[in-house]
Order: sequence, then C-alpha cells, then structure tokens
Amino acid sequence: MTTERLIVIVLFDGVDLLDVTGPPEVFSLLQREMAEPTGYQVVLAAESMDPVTTSAGVRILPDVTFAEVGRVDTVVVPGAVETDSRRRVSAVVDPGVVAAVARLADGARRVASVCVGAHILAAAGLLDGKRATTHWSTAQQLAAEHPEVVVDADPIYIRDENVWTGAGLTACLDLTLALVADDFGDELALRVARQLVMYLKRPSGQSQFSVSLEPVSTTRRIEDLRQYISRNIASPLTVTDLAAQVHVSDRQLTRIFRTELGMTPAAYIESARVEVARHRLESSDETLQKIATACGFNTIDTLARAFRRQLDTTPNEYRRRFRIG
Repeated sequence: MTTERLIVIVLFDGVDLLDVTGPPEVFSLLQREMAEPTGYQVVLAAESMDPVTTSAGVRILPDVTFAEVGRVDTVVVPGAVETDSRRRVSAVVDPGVVAAVARLADGARRVASVCVGAHILAAAGLLDGKRATTHWSTAQQLAAEHPEVVVDADPIYIRDENVWTGAGLTACLDLTLALVADDFGDELALRVARQLVMYLKRPSGQSQFSVSLEPVSTTRRIEDLRQYISRNIASPLTVTDLAAQVHVSDRQLTRIFRTELGMTPAAYIESARVEVARHRLESSDETLQKIATACGFNTIDTLARAFRRQLDTTPNEYRRRFRIG
C-alpha cells in the first residue's frame, strides 16, 4: 500500500482515544477547505486486524496491519499511560509497537508523536540528540529514561528536523494543524482552525500552562500574595513590597516562591502580567501601550520582551492568531 501522502496512525491496546481521532478530524476538515484533493490517505494500523480497545473503552477497528503498510509519508504515534496506586502517571511503551514504529519511520518524510507517544519515539531511537516535548506529567520520566533526548516540557509542540512531538491530549490538534501548515501554508491551516472553533493556531512555543492553571500553593501566605499580585498587576510590585506584605525578608520570600511555585517572585510576576495581557489582546482592541500600562509593563518594548520570553511570539502576532471576534 503506497500513496503520495500516506499518513499512518499507530494503534495499540490502551491508546488514548483523542490521540487517535484528533489528527484525522483535522485532515478531514482540511479537505472541506480545498477545491482539489489533499493527496492525504489516512489509515489506522495495528499489529493485527482485531479491534483495539482505547483508554476510554471505545473499540476501534484497524484499516491495515503493520506488515501491510508500505512506504509512508507521515507516521503519527499516539500514546498511552497507566496510573499506579499512588495516582502516579507513567507512559506505557510496548516493545512490539516500538519495533513497528521504527520500521514505519524508516524512509518516512516525517514522524510525529502525540502526547506521551514521544516515549515510543524515544524508545525507537528516533529522538536521539533531538529536542522533544511530551505531556507534562511524564516529562521527567522521558528525561530520566532517555538522557540522549533534550526534553522540554513547556511547548505545545516541537519540530526538530523531520520529527515532531506534541504535548497534552488536545495539543494533537495544534500539532496536526502545524503539519497541515507545513504542507499547504498558514492560510489553509487557519481556516481549518476556525472550523475547529480553536483560537486559530497556537505558536509552537506557547506554554502548556497559563498562570491561572498553576497548582494552588500549600502555603496560605503565598496564595494570598498571588491574589495580591492579581489585584495590583499594574503596580510596580517589587520583591521588597511583596515581602513586606507577609512580613518576611526579601531572601525569605524568594526562597518561599522557589519552594512553592518553582520560580522567583520576579518570574512569577512577569508570568502573571503576560497572562493578563494575553486576555486583553484576545478580547479587546486596546492599543499595545494601554495594555502594557494596565499590566504593569509600562512600555511596549517591555511587554514585547516578556512575550518573547514567555510565549516565543510578539503581542501583535499573538493578537492576530488569537483575537476573538
């Protein structure tokens, strides 16, 4: 079985359902947006033709077996996880699936993993010396088991040469849109994103997290400070001012922030300001100067530098991609 753009999605028992169904939906919507055929042929491949039971309990029938697949354009590798008695999550890697992926990837134009599928790519040697991402919950496992891989748990997706890796479950849509843009350009990818009712296309460097989604700290005084920062985001918010709020020294405050939130007070404040600026860019027509002032950046240049550090994009580019309405 060969075609110009044969896309093979790997199936195995326990695979995450959305990892499997998300990419084909993007490819299908792309066809609706094009006057001519895309040239894509998407098939689901497994070890045998028996139904595969996904993590959600939904059974899926493969189109072909691994042995029946010939030359491939794109290999998409989803993932699977298991949880132990202490609710710790780890990626599942089956040696048979690893061997099949290694064979399918040999000669393929590109290979992509979805979520914890990166662990399978790593086991197959396809991430050696490459920068890669995966779901945040298994990033430490990936780094520990494969020190030859440069693991970055922050981005939505990463491309390193012809290997693409995606982060969390819904990031499979972002990753697939990026594949579409690589083949057909940004304009078509953006049109597909609109069909998906997504905020157009997230930059690859955008963090998997936003400040508002971070875990609540275990120390009440830090949680109170977070609320204080949110209420006074336009103010200078120096370390000394924050330390005074909870009656500790500057050094103590920095140590508490590192312990509780894994970052310095200054880094947290910048993240919080970027978060507020993001929402204003998405939902208003305010000038960049007004947003910079309202978020405590004061100047457009300071705002832009923070966006580059936090999101690897510019405020104007972010607004273009995410503007609602």
